[in-house]
Amino acid sequence: MHLCDLAPAHIQAISPYQPGKPIAELAREMGLAESSIVKLASNENPLGVGEKARDAILATLGELARYPDGNGFELKDALCRRYGVAMDEIVLGNGSNDILEMVAGAFLGPGRAAVYAQHAFAVYPLATQAAGAQGIQVPARNFGHDLEAMLAAITPATRVVFIANPNNPTGTFIPGAELEAFLARVPADVLVVLDEAYTEYLAPEQRYDAISWLQRYPNLLVSRTFSKAYGLAGLRVGYGLGNPKVIDLLNRVRQPFNVCIPALAAAAAALFDEDYLRRSYELNQAGMAQLTGGFNRLGLDWIPSAGNFVAFKVGDAARVNLRLLQQGVIVRPIGGYGMPEWLRVSIGLGSENARFLEALPLALD
Repeated sequence: MHLCDLAPAHIQAISPYQPGKPIAELAREMGLAESSIVKLASNENPLGVGEKARDAILATLGELARYPDGNGFELKDALCRRYGVAMDEIVLGNGSNDILEMVAGAFLGPGRAAVYAQHAFAVYPLATQAAGAQGIQVPARNFGHDLEAMLAAITPATRVVFIANPNNPTGTFIPGAELEAFLARVPADVLVVLDEAYTEYLAPEQRYDAISWLQRYPNLLVSRTFSKAYGLAGLRVGYGLGNPKVIDLLNRVRQPFNVCIPALAAAAAALFDEDYLRRSYELNQAGMAQLTGGFNRLGLDWIPSAGNFVAFKVGDAARVNLRLLQQGVIVRPIGGYGMPEWLRVSIGLGSENARFLEALPLALD
């Protein structure tokens, strides 16, 4: 018997998270020049790093022989000023995935359960399974969250409910009024994790203020990231906002120095870069219209999305994905989300979107 055979069964059963294929990997596999490849697989911001964040990163280069501030004071202070929260209502993460794993470490374990929706973010079941807890997957309604069914799925063993709004990979959106009504009915001893990784892409008429709910719902944790609209995916920095007692527990399982010096500085600068955020939103709106218009011309079904990506139906998604890769276009298969006939494409620059739309008919042929 190998020592790995003695690992807990719930760990051995985990299927690791599959990230989007890197450009360099596809170049090696297909013999393509990296400069010819378009990557629209990982919901990254095509504008790149904003100028204010870039300047903040460069200013930290002389500090990299030191450990970062383990408490993240500068970034927490910026978040306090931006959202009107207190220091003890903030936890920082190595991306928002880190926040989700902290939740699992603090609130889940054998004999406990988490509720999440079908087609929701893959980290919810992964973090739940890694903690040895039971995952309760609730069937989706129109590819999104069925809040009534999720409420009914809560059992005495349930300690966490995960909700993504907008949802990844489907892009579905839950209006704020429906979310707040759901919160009011969730038992007080169940933590609701509201994952708002894509909230900055919401249209003005869709926006709601979940942070204002924190005082009324001490069992609410709002999770956000700087990886998407703020263009800092490579630095891995996210944050959670919640009741001080919840935050205290998360800090007990948080790794020390989990956010690096350049990430702390860049995120603090990016948080107030309104011009960059506006340009990111406008580019995303234009790109969404460009891609969905292309799908309509090709007669393809697609799911209306409130994020910076869109899922579209192609039938044999594995074959279509391979034929796109052969043309140097990387999108995201989502068969692992129970959607084997669908692909997800991120919104890129106008030229990148056009390249994808040129390659797609050939891949479908």
